[in-house]
Amino acid sequence: MASVANLRSPRIYVACLAAYNAGRLHGAWIEVEDEDVVRGAIAAMLNASPVAGAEEFAIHDHDGFGGVNIGEYEHIGRVVEIASFLRERGQLGALALAHLGGSIDDANAALDDGYRGAYESLSDYFQELTEETVAIPEALRLYIDYEAMARDAELSGDVFTLRTAHDELHVFWAR
Repeated sequence: MASVANLRSPRIYVACLAAYNAGRLHGAWIEVEDEDVVRGAIAAMLNASPVAGAEEFAIHDHDGFGGVNIGEYEHIGRVVEIASFLRERGQLGALALAHLGGSIDDANAALDDGYRGAYESLSDYFQELTEETVAIPEALRLYIDYEAMARDAELSGDVFTLRTAHDELHVFWAR
């Protein structure tokens, strides 16, 4: 599935804690692509610290992660894994990842197996689904409440939705 929107290249701001605790700001923005490269950039930042022997760091900021939260002490391998997922899956992947509690496996499953498309509303999806799968007599068409069907499906947990624009709601069947 193609990404909905391009994210900026994921990067993290890593700060030297020895300098921070000494009242000085020292850190670096690091592009997140390869774990070894990120670790090397962190080591270089620590080596350049105004405090001799600096060893500890923390992630004080992040950018290009599409709303996915990166913790201050997130494992670098996990940060790289999230960045890789987001480069592959784009903004819709970021929204799915955040919605599904940060589980990349669950987000991949939702995007690969549960995704049903983009609609203006969930009731539009249920109208299309119903009309494609059930022969509805013309005399009954006006009596079908697609909004109620959509509400019931969402409340029961059968579906979830992610909005990417005012008129763009992405529909997923829940696992």
